[in-house]
Amino acid sequence: MEQKEGRFKREEFAKALEGKKLPVLTLDNKWYRLLNKLSRESVKSLEEELNTLLKRQGKIHTETKEIKFHKKKLMNDIVTMVDELEQNRSPKLEKKIEDTKKLIDACNERLESYKDEMMELPGQIDRVNLQLMLMTMEYCYKELQENTSNIKEITDWVTEVRIQLKKQLVRKQELEIQNHEIYSYMHDIFGADVVDMFDMQYNPEEKYPRKTSNDE
Repeated sequence: MEQKEGRFKREEFAKALEGKKLPVLTLDNKWYRLLNKLSRESVKSLEEELNTLLKRQGKIHTETKEIKFHKKKLMNDIVTMVDELEQNRSPKLEKKIEDTKKLIDACNERLESYKDEMMELPGQIDRVNLQLMLMTMEYCYKELQENTSNIKEITDWVTEVRIQLKKQLVRKQELEIQNHEIYSYMHDIFGADVVDMFDMQYNPEEKYPRKTSNDE
């Protein structure tokens, strides 16, 4: 039953996310603050997979810029060497030009390879990020349900304690009034020594002073 409900919730969550632009969760400080308060263990593998893809994307982006810069330098060098070759034929210079062309071809191959990967990476990142969001939503849903249940349990306990506290306060007051009545009766017979005679812990008249004739 629980598995069926979990599957239903995942489908419900997935439907709710359709068409929404999700932040990349492992780049979102709010996500980390939330999961640090709960637990990231349940989503750790997806978190690591997403971070690996993001690092790869960053590395390719950086290396692409470096290769383009290097390729531009090689092309400038080859233009200079071709101009020089036109002025003075040199087997050594021709060899250098051929070697430079090979380096440019190698740059183009790497750029083409990175281009294909850079086109695939955003989709892979979105896919893993969506799975991570779904697992986060499932985990948060579970935590909300458990917390709500615990809150209700604590609320019921507090309510019961308050009821019992009121009952005990009423009982305490009844006992104090009874003690006062007993003390008053005995005081009229034995006087103030009644406190020592009956080993009383306190004087009831301190809480309920005896009325004087003036009070009456």
